[in-house]
Amino acid sequence: MNNTFPLSNQIAVVSTFSELVNTDFNGEMNALCWYRNFDVDFKEIVAKLTLKENITEVFPEDLMALQLSEKGNKAREIILNDLQLLTDFGASPSLNLLKCYERDDEFDFISTDVYSFHVDRSPLATDTFLCTYHGASSDIIPNSQAEQKILIPAIRAKLRELHDGSDETFEDFLKENYFDLHYQLHKDAEPINLGLMHVWRLAVDHPQQKVLPCIHRAPVENEGEYRLLLIC
Repeated sequence: MNNTFPLSNQIAVVSTFSELVNTDFNGEMNALCWYRNFDVDFKEIVAKLTLKENITEVFPEDLMALQLSEKGNKAREIILNDLQLLTDFGASPSLNLLKCYERDDEFDFISTDVYSFHVDRSPLATDTFLCTYHGASSDIIPNSQAEQKILIPAIRAKLRELHDGSDETFEDFLKENYFDLHYQLHKDAEPINLGLMHVWRLAVDHPQQKVLPCIHRAPVENEGEYRLLLIC
């Protein structure tokens, strides 16, 4: 797979974990990439793990129990090191073997699942970290190439029909149901694929955030292939 992505004011590329966590977002830049390229075998790890549900959390002891080739062992060392780096930083990383996420098909005019372009929101000053080791990888989009769905007149009108309350409580209704987190791409939008092996840090919507939150989505999985994803 081609892990390169176009130059963008949205993305800054770094070469160490320290740079990843210590570089400040600014201006249009709301995505940081610790760019990496390894000659290892993450696919072997995926093949030897057991999927128990559509999303199965994989723990370090699960990885350590696997009998792996040299390239598989190196891949395991990389994952364990990433988990340790993020844990030492104060994050709570989760490694997931993933068949698919739950779909939100309740309404035909708006979706609130992770396959829809969306931003993350937190009451605390935090960021989203993610790395896809195997399988389809996530996309991001510059904020200038998308519009909040709740601002699109036709969608907003349908949401007002759903809202059983006064105009004063409508904005709260949108937030409580996460409708305000989702975005519609412009016709000429060009999503950027995050590729494999790189660790990304994406800006989150929180009170201290100085930049716009990063709009992103989970990919539609490749047929017959699981994803191995680190996220926190």
